[in-house]
Amino acid sequence: MNHILKFNLNGEAVEVAVKSNEKLLDVLRDKLGAVSAKFGCGVAECGACTVLIDDLSVRSCITFAVEVEGKSVVTLEGLQADGPTKIQKAFIKHNAFQCGFCAPGFIMSATELISKNPSPNEEEMRHALAGNLCRCTGYQNIVDAMNEVAEDNKGGVK
Repeated sequence: MNHILKFNLNGEAVEVAVKSNEKLLDVLRDKLGAVSAKFGCGVAECGACTVLIDDLSVRSCITFAVEVEGKSVVTLEGLQADGPTKIQKAFIKHNAFQCGFCAPGFIMSATELISKNPSPNEEEMRHALAGNLCRCTGYQNIVDAMNEVAEDNKGGVK
């Protein structure tokens, strides 16, 4: 059965026809052009599909699209509307990624943590990133980038 889904995507009201069993990731990528969230595993274990729903990081590959009715969804495209965020700049500076496939998931998870806790310790950082996998790099550069943002952060992610 089709449903007209209404929600806020990256600061804009959207309406899209979805099936009741359609995953949010598919709607974002295939119907709304928000391709930063990636299909990696389909079972919420790799983090490549991470988006923010009402400021919480969520795996969009296992989230039914109809679950975001009336909610706010932010993808990487929405974070960088005004250019790279502090988190993105720090990730680049610290060479946190090689191929970049996992980058959106890590950045979205880091964004949630830093926005709620501007000065997390390393244990909190690693916990926030635990659901994200990277085949190319070690995780220390990612934590180093987050440490830089946490030290510099004076109350906000941007």
